[in-house]
Amino acid sequence: MPRLYILILPLILGCLAMSNSGSPTPSAARGTLLVANKGDQTLGIIDPDAGQQVATVAENGITGHEVIASPDGRLAYVPIYGNSGVGMPGTDGTNLVVVDIASHKIVGNVDFGHGVRPHCPMFGPKDGMLYVSTELDNAITIIDPHTLKIVGSVPTGRPESHMFAITHDGRYAYSTNVGSGTVSVLDLAARKTLDVISVSPVVQRIALSVDDRFVFTSDQSKPQLAVIDTSTRKVAQWIPMPATGYGSAATPDGNWLVIALPGAKQVGVINLKTMKLEHAIDVPAAPQEVLIRPDGAVAYVSCATSHKVAEIRTSDWTVTRLIDAGPGADGLAWASQK
Repeated sequence: MPRLYILILPLILGCLAMSNSGSPTPSAARGTLLVANKGDQTLGIIDPDAGQQVATVAENGITGHEVIASPDGRLAYVPIYGNSGVGMPGTDGTNLVVVDIASHKIVGNVDFGHGVRPHCPMFGPKDGMLYVSTELDNAITIIDPHTLKIVGSVPTGRPESHMFAITHDGRYAYSTNVGSGTVSVLDLAARKTLDVISVSPVVQRIALSVDDRFVFTSDQSKPQLAVIDTSTRKVAQWIPMPATGYGSAATPDGNWLVIALPGAKQVGVINLKTMKLEHAIDVPAAPQEVLIRPDGAVAYVSCATSHKVAEIRTSDWTVTRLIDAGPGADGLAWASQK
């Protein structure tokens, strides 16, 4: 056998093995994955290509549950919620920290002036403002991210406004008010509550369809998902689930809703054309939040008690790898590289 062939053959075989190993989809949308590690009060910074948490940043507070990245991918914003769950006794967080992702340092702070339990951060897609749910004020607080000054608020009309979603045109927001089992419809420009939709005894988490036609939130009293028609502001239908749902996110193509099912240690995949569950994927214990990579090729799911982030390939709904994160891994965000 020629010497050159002997040298090249192992390389060829190695490449073939790698191509058939079920390795993760290459990162078509370059960026960094961020995770709020509640158990050690840190922001985890994950290299999604290497599949490794490469750094943690101490939040200097107890504790961040959620995180969002600035549109330019440079900064992370982490509201410091407190040491309890929604509606439970505990401390009341009063601030939000700003982290420079590259230097792994806190570079800014927003002081709300009193205990508000700040939780869910979102950027307005049109106005560029930072919106943060402030539960104890029954409101969404508006922050100018350039000055870190509070510039206004939008009342939700109900307590425990824990999570919210903003329409793609930036006009409206929908908040889940956990203990009252309702969803508030908010006019962000007018800064007022338009409607409050009764859903179930208790609700959790919220997501919008890509076309903004439907809002999804999970009934916490029985395993079913509410589908709210945004034009009628009523529950249009219920989707039966194998377990109570939690965080969810729609794929960019509008075809699927991916939802965490903590009680089943699974992630469900709902066909948004038929509004039926089509896949149930086993993941580590306590799946919490779902983040779809901007190119739609990968879904990331934080798994709190397992200290893991599950990486799921959306082309065949296969778990391609488990990424080590911190204890209590919860909120996820994607910091795009420009």
